[in-house]
Amino acid sequence: MPNRLSFSGPHKWATKHLQVATEMVHAGVEPEPHTGAILTPIFQSSVFVQASIETYLEKGHSYSGSKNPTVAVLEAKVAALEKAAVAYCFGSGMAAIVTTMATFLRHGDHCILSNGCYGTTQELARDLFGELGVTFSFVDFTNLAAIEAAIQANTKLIFSEYPTNPTLALTDLATVSRLAHQVGAKHVCDSTLASPMVVCPLEFDVDIVIQSTTKYYDGHNITIGGAVACASEKDGNQIFTYRNRHGSIMSPMVAFFTLQSIKTMHLRIREQSKNATQIATFLASHPKIEKVGYPGLLCFPQKGLADRQHKNGLHGGMLYFVLKGVADASSKFIQSLRRPWSFGANLGGVESLISYPIVMSNGTMDATQLQSIGITKGFIRVSCGIEDGQDLIYALDATLNEV
Repeated sequence: MPNRLSFSGPHKWATKHLQVATEMVHAGVEPEPHTGAILTPIFQSSVFVQASIETYLEKGHSYSGSKNPTVAVLEAKVAALEKAAVAYCFGSGMAAIVTTMATFLRHGDHCILSNGCYGTTQELARDLFGELGVTFSFVDFTNLAAIEAAIQANTKLIFSEYPTNPTLALTDLATVSRLAHQVGAKHVCDSTLASPMVVCPLEFDVDIVIQSTTKYYDGHNITIGGAVACASEKDGNQIFTYRNRHGSIMSPMVAFFTLQSIKTMHLRIREQSKNATQIATFLASHPKIEKVGYPGLLCFPQKGLADRQHKNGLHGGMLYFVLKGVADASSKFIQSLRRPWSFGANLGGVESLISYPIVMSNGTMDATQLQSIGITKGFIRVSCGIEDGQDLIYALDATLNEV
């Protein structure tokens, strides 16, 4: 695995074995050598001049459509946090998913995909790769027997989402990795809703992890970006080749902002997890709520799996609830929403957001697909920010009183 920290210069590291909070600040980063700037500069240049043909052929930085120094620093940090051999950053989370599928799937291949994953990922599979001759099985990833039964001789990828967006269904990552490897397939996991603060899928023998850095890596609703982290450099080299062909590298400005945001990820997610636990507990006993889903609740069906796979007792900042009663309850709830809550389609930021999956994250799915994963008209997705938990609960209670 490549070295994540520089040990050159006047000051040495006391240890190479750093805790995650220190890695989030320092991994992959060193002071700029010419000026000593503590922040990585924004190398906003399309081209980098070379001294000779030989130096160009060494494949350093020559053109920002392929590589960029600012982006490379972020990639080193992502690789360190995800426990990966190598990582590459993209212009969006969907660009990362498209490139991963395009890298490893060909006409005649088969992929097993979670039936509860992000709606646009399912749309991509059906409408783009399906037309290119790739077949997909959409399976409940909480059912290991169903995954095993779906495996075919031409299965090349098993694609999980951890947890699923927005139903928060969990996957037994190590078991699915074993099932994939038994048939020579790769296990790809989109762990955007968890972040490496909650789970590192590569530690469960997953081959490739995908992140929408727009979410918890950014955490401030500033940027759009994505990342792919690979357990092997061989897979990473293939991802790099296809990113280059697609022209989907992240911009240096986005990489710079993301580098700064990551430094507080451990602080943000601890607070977001605490708020989510308090809010889920409050909602679970509210008379206008039919159901609450949060991996930290004792009543969560996969609580045992969450406890085994999640780190530091954290279960993330996402939850959902289902409103009781009349058909227009969700509309009334959203129209009556009290601040500091806002209604919007993103997640993972410091501002708390409510979203309505049936027209947002899963708006491309038909009624049968939505019903199969439990998304109804009363289903509300919650992304907890870092505001005071009691303020958030008070505002939710006031909103529910209007429904």
